Amino acid sequence: MVDTPPPEPPADEVHVTTEEQLRAVSSLVRHRILGVLRDGPATISQVANQLNLLKGSSSYHIRLLERAGLIRVVSTRKVRGVTERYYAHAARQIILPAPTQTDVLMRHAVADLEAAAPGTARFVRLQHARVSAERFDEFAARLAALLDELRDSAQPQEAAATMAVAFFRPQDPRSSAPTDSPIETSAPRDDTK
Repeated sequence: MVDTPPPEPPADEVHVTTEEQLRAVSSLVRHRILGVLRDGPATISQVANQLNLLKGSSSYHIRLLERAGLIRVVSTRKVRGVTERYYAHAARQIILPAPTQTDVLMRHAVADLEAAAPGTARFVRLQHARVSAERFDEFAARLAALLDELRDSAQPQEAAATMAVAFFRPQDPRSSAPTDSPIETSAPRDDTK
């Protein structure tokens, strides 16, 4: 028996602006909890079971995500005198305040890739190129559209899939900008003589 009315649909975006929110999204465990909740509402016990966490640990991380405004209680029900809370995402997308903070999400994605069972479906590719600012912006927009298309085509009953994109301008070795440390050009010393 559900004790609460049906939940309001999630907001389109939640903007991470506080230190508490930044701490919440920087944890790999909380990243994985958010992954579980992408499939639909779940209780603390259900999250703990899916991620092989202790219930107390699951509760701690879920409450921290809730206090940060990244997830919310969408329904409750009484089970043997105990109120179960069902948690879901507060928004369809989490927006980080600075481009460098998305590096945390990429580290989480790489950790998930490394933890994936051997033999699971995957497509990993690295491509280097030199492109104009206009082409860079064009590719960035196309990648964003592809990510949006993937999100919009999600089917909760199907197997999980993650797409992590890092499209960036690396430090250019041809750049004439001075480096922080000098390059040693002399032969190494031999102190054994």
